[in-house]
Amino acid sequence: MTTKIDRRNKIKARIRGRISGTAQRPRMTVFRSNKQIYVQLVDDLAGKTLVAASSKGLTEGTKSEIAAQVGKAVAAKALEAGITEVVFDRNGYLFHGRVKSLADAAREGGLKF
Repeated sequence: MTTKIDRRNKIKARIRGRISGTAQRPRMTVFRSNKQIYVQLVDDLAGKTLVAASSKGLTEGTKSEIAAQVGKAVAAKALEAGITEVVFDRNGYLFHGRVKSLADAAREGGLKF
């Protein structure tokens, strides 16, 4: 019997087999816990995190609104670092709710993916 975690890990492995991040176009990966949401821009060739943002310290609004704030924050940090294009890695999560609001806010902030 497969669990939710096994199912997500299987989807995650399938996605990661197709996409990879570079210094010019890093991989934007999302991790979602029950209370927080984290996002990183990763250069897979060098094995380094270029930009990161999280919802730690943000308490105003719903979880989706907080995810949107994180998306805007990572977009601002990425533009400061000279990054305009990314490859989106939803990390096995469905593209709705908090993951979708984070992605939409990052697009509004100026990132292209």
